[in-house]
Amino acid sequence: MRATRRRKLTAIIGAAVAALSAGAITVAASQGANAAAGCDVGYEVVSDWGSGFQANVSITTDQRIDGWTVEWDFTSAVSGISAWNVSKSSLSGRHFTATDAGWNGPIGAGQTREVFGFTADGDSGDITNLKLNGVACGEGGGEQTTGPEPTDPEPTDPAPAGTPVEEHGKLHVCGTQMCDESNAPVQLKGVSSMWLHWQTQPYAQNRSALEWMRDNWGIDVFRVAMGVEPEGAYLSDPARWKAEVETVIDNAAAAGVYVIVDFHAHAAHQHTSEAVAFFSDLAARYGDLPNIIWEPYNEPEQVSWSGTVKPYHQAVVAAIRAEDPDNIIVLGTPTWSQDVDVAAGDPVSGTNLMYTLHFYSCTHQQWNRDKADAAIDAGLALFVTEWGASAADGGLDGRLCLDEAQTWIDWMAANGISWTAWKLDVGPDSTNLLASGAPLTGGWTNYLHGHAPFVIENLQ
Repeated sequence: MRATRRRKLTAIIGAAVAALSAGAITVAASQGANAAAGCDVGYEVVSDWGSGFQANVSITTDQRIDGWTVEWDFTSAVSGISAWNVSKSSLSGRHFTATDAGWNGPIGAGQTREVFGFTADGDSGDITNLKLNGVACGEGGGEQTTGPEPTDPEPTDPAPAGTPVEEHGKLHVCGTQMCDESNAPVQLKGVSSMWLHWQTQPYAQNRSALEWMRDNWGIDVFRVAMGVEPEGAYLSDPARWKAEVETVIDNAAAAGVYVIVDFHAHAAHQHTSEAVAFFSDLAARYGDLPNIIWEPYNEPEQVSWSGTVKPYHQAVVAAIRAEDPDNIIVLGTPTWSQDVDVAAGDPVSGTNLMYTLHFYSCTHQQWNRDKADAAIDAGLALFVTEWGASAADGGLDGRLCLDEAQTWIDWMAANGISWTAWKLDVGPDSTNLLASGAPLTGGWTNYLHGHAPFVIENLQ
């Protein structure tokens, strides 16, 4: 694989912008009577594997626009372009055109915004004959320059002494494992919330409960499972449920615990624009925290990895990386996050990416570990963001399969795979960790239910 390259094609219009209306730039051929205006387009090749490449595109304009269409000519032959965060795109010969997706159309005066990305077959080369909304950006092909290096995020308050985040700091992927700030392998262990909108009480949002689990159960990480599609969940009330997720993020930062932000959906690929908007906003405001882990797609159902799930991940990963260049992102896999071996055959390009594996020990046994072993052998880093010592329905029959669950626990320990157990709530399912009457703020020693004693034993 050739080294990653960063290119920026900058083309400045030497004439004045006389008028700007929704989605259009009109250029007047002024001789300098007005202030010069211009446009910049950043063309960043983020991954190049010889036979193809992935690139991100950003736009800077001197004056506000409310929509955009960009077009250019590739200097080399490309084919098979797959773009995300656009409403339409086309490639005719070497001429490429792409139009905004609506939500990413407005760009303020002087603002730089990463607007879309794409993968393509062929040599990435350069781009020339650039136009923005039908108007040439400069004359000819512009000038290829080296773009500025990303700046470090603003410093944040240190994690409390003695907490998991204080001990390990910012995490990253190292080979097929997770490593901490000192490059030492680390295995995080914790629990997941219930779908937020279906909780019997807001256990997930209570800071005292989080700190109690940290101090008494020994959790390193908490997963906030924000339901997306059912009635009453995120798509029904985005502002409310994003605010609830923010509460969990704030609590985790204060408690020094890692937090997984989970877009808890089974058909997230049908809501790509909503997911991109959700993660773009949170990544812009929380991406500087060292304890954030993003999970864009909980459990894709039986859909194509390369044709459906991977393009969704490419879109969301690009949106996150535009704001947060390095926190870990965990990518869901088909068949309710079982098919990690399939994902290993066509992985998403990028850094600090892990892949989701889920198991329920009465249903998923050695055959599922074989698939996971194949993915690890192929170089994937796995994260079990959800598991239970029950059947795959979460234990509706109340049954536990603890011997098989212990085999899974031992396998995860041997491979350094982090995990969060399902789920922090009250109810009859054997994966509910709490019994009726469990208080909101912790103190649950006498309120354990289902597989909770087994989970807690393996947390410590």
